[in-house]
Amino acid sequence: MIKVYVLNTCDTCKKALKWMDSEAIAFEKHDVRADGVQADWLKPVVEALGWETALNRRSTTWRGLSETDKADLDTEKAVDLILQHPTLMKRPVFVAGHTVLCGFNAQVQAALKSL
Repeated sequence: MIKVYVLNTCDTCKKALKWMDSEAIAFEKHDVRADGVQADWLKPVVEALGWETALNRRSTTWRGLSETDKADLDTEKAVDLILQHPTLMKRPVFVAGHTVLCGFNAQVQAALKSL
């Protein structure tokens, strides 16, 4: 079973879930705003993806952060920021066992079909 971490209001997340339904790929949805994120789950995901991929620096939330929050980023600081502001997590994030994928493009779709 693939666990999909989404933001219910995100158009890309909606498209990904609809595509997974159409491909008959079983999944469990987790809304990062409504359900939150836990540090024990988030840290290994950010490490697997790399903080540069996991942290959405194009979001409205990111633009609202102070320059201090945006400075000196590393994995630990990215995890802390996402824990404080779950919408900073780039999404959707797909987790199946030890496989972690982020975003929704042709490469991710092919990987999801092979799981």
